[in-house]
Amino acid sequence: MAGAFLAMTAAGCSSTMLATSSASQMAGQQAVADLRGPDGGNMGSATATALADGRVRISIDAINLPPGPHGAHIHTVGQCTPPDFTSAGGHWNPTGSHHGVQDPKGPHAGDMPNLLVGTNGQASMAITLPAGTYAGMMDADGAAIVIHSGPDDLRTDPSGNSGSRIACGVFQQS
Repeated sequence: MAGAFLAMTAAGCSSTMLATSSASQMAGQQAVADLRGPDGGNMGSATATALADGRVRISIDAINLPPGPHGAHIHTVGQCTPPDFTSAGGHWNPTGSHHGVQDPKGPHAGDMPNLLVGTNGQASMAITLPAGTYAGMMDADGAAIVIHSGPDDLRTDPSGNSGSRIACGVFQQS
């Protein structure tokens, strides 16, 4: 019995070391999304960067957006078909959580704080996502970043009442 426990413990350590090793090997990999509006106009870019622990850091540099707060989320499908960008699917949510950091059953892996756009139409933000991995985000059907017309209330499932999709970009491995 002790031998079986030691073997299972060693196997568990091995799989943990493999996952950590795999994440370390991915560290620094990037995917870039060119943000476009419904008319195809340039709305900036976003970059996803793999971290050594497997998580993903998202950096957004947006332009030509209406001033004020806007919901911004990672969506499950790497497609951005205008004009409504519904082809990007729902929020990236590999754990089946509820939406928003203010929901006790949340957040989705792709939930982010509101993007605060200045009067000049520009905004920048960088955040390490609370859950999910870079490898999971960049799965077979890819991922998109979507910026919404209004602020995310950070609690209403499934999308935070953040309004229509006004900018979208597909992450492409660089």
